[in-house]
Amino acid sequence: MSAQPNPEQRVSQPTKNNDNLIAKIALFFARVAERWLPDAFVFAVILTLITFVGGVLITDSSPYDMVLHWGDGFWGLLTFTAQIITTFIMSYALALTKPVSRMLEKIASYCKTPTTAIIIVTFTALLASLFSWAFGLVVAGIMAKLVGRKVQDVDYRVLVAAGYSGFVIWEGGLSSSPALFVATQDHNFQDMVGLIPTSDTLLSVLNIVAVCVIFFTLPFVMMLIHPKRKSERFIIDQKLLEEETLEEESKIQAGNAPNDKLDKSRLIVSLGGLLGLFYLGNHFYFNGFSLDLNTVNLIFLTFALLLYGNVRELAIGLKKASGSVGQFALQYPFYAGIMGMMTTSGLAVWLSNFFASISTDKTLPLFTFLASGLLNMFVPSGGGQWAIQAPIFLPTAMEMGVEPAKVVLAVAWGDAWTNMVQPFWAVPLLAIAGLKIRDIMGFTMITLIYTGIILMSIFLIFG
Repeated sequence: MSAQPNPEQRVSQPTKNNDNLIAKIALFFARVAERWLPDAFVFAVILTLITFVGGVLITDSSPYDMVLHWGDGFWGLLTFTAQIITTFIMSYALALTKPVSRMLEKIASYCKTPTTAIIIVTFTALLASLFSWAFGLVVAGIMAKLVGRKVQDVDYRVLVAAGYSGFVIWEGGLSSSPALFVATQDHNFQDMVGLIPTSDTLLSVLNIVAVCVIFFTLPFVMMLIHPKRKSERFIIDQKLLEEETLEEESKIQAGNAPNDKLDKSRLIVSLGGLLGLFYLGNHFYFNGFSLDLNTVNLIFLTFALLLYGNVRELAIGLKKASGSVGQFALQYPFYAGIMGMMTTSGLAVWLSNFFASISTDKTLPLFTFLASGLLNMFVPSGGGQWAIQAPIFLPTAMEMGVEPAKVVLAVAWGDAWTNMVQPFWAVPLLAIAGLKIRDIMGFTMITLIYTGIILMSIFLIFG
């Protein structure tokens, strides 16, 4: 599905521009993005060229070396890409189950106006992202489509941007990569900083304040950027949002042969779900609340098996969910190549060292946050960034007497913050919503500015 804005899809209604200042700024960024921002894949290629030139100019690497670094790193995210594709498919399939889809439909039914639509979509995405980054992205995309069908005069670009903006909070939630990493026994830096429990990171005052301020204010900021003039809105063609339900598709494929009866049996999927549930119970009993991508994927699969009515519905859900995974396979190897150049050439270390060198004990968390945000444009992986920054900022924190937990949170939030202008994580949501990155990034620029001010202030106050 493609739903790119064009003049014919806007409602022509010349009125006085009563938009507030935030809406006017958002529309300015939106026009710039529509005109100048390339496709997400082109964006990855441009970042590749920037990294290549930067490595040659700043480090001792020659052009020949940078090519080798790029090629050696090109398949470095192959396992990660497979995990991300699985996460996307499983979480999307879970969101399509009857209980979850009905719950989302119920939430969407409360959206009567563009204002309530944007507020509810943002709140829902924020809440889902606190549980899991993957679930947050999928729920945001599905909610945008559901609400777009119900509130037909809402600007669909703003609606999808509001959903993606909810993703900004994920590193403060249960799937935060750096926070979970340092809470895991035998992590790489345990000899230096020991185990750092989530009570010192995710449940710290710093993190709780950041989460609460963003959670309870961002929906209303997103509400403010919606254009008041209908002539400025992108009104989506409703036909692009219509889909057959799983029940309707399942009835089309119904039959009475013995194999059809097996396909329609709830027992088969329930057995698989119970098996997964037993394994997860055993995992958490012996390992505590330890999450990684494989565990998260098994959680999604387990609950999908338990909530689908039969194998046939599950197959239809998986087919729907897997329709747009080709974008991952195309883009993520290029980002792996960028990471290869950044890390092997020493460019990432140079960048981190620069920010560490200008820090004091009061500003180290702030500069760690800024370094993480900048690095995220080239290494958009929480785990990848942590591997680069931790060896530099953790020793610096120990020397300055700064709590290592604050460095962990600074790396985490910096990674989440600049995702608002980095297409890497927007791919799954856009695949569901049917838009391109240029359609929403002008609006998410407001999220970047707003949350950046909040987070920088918090890291200065609590630093």
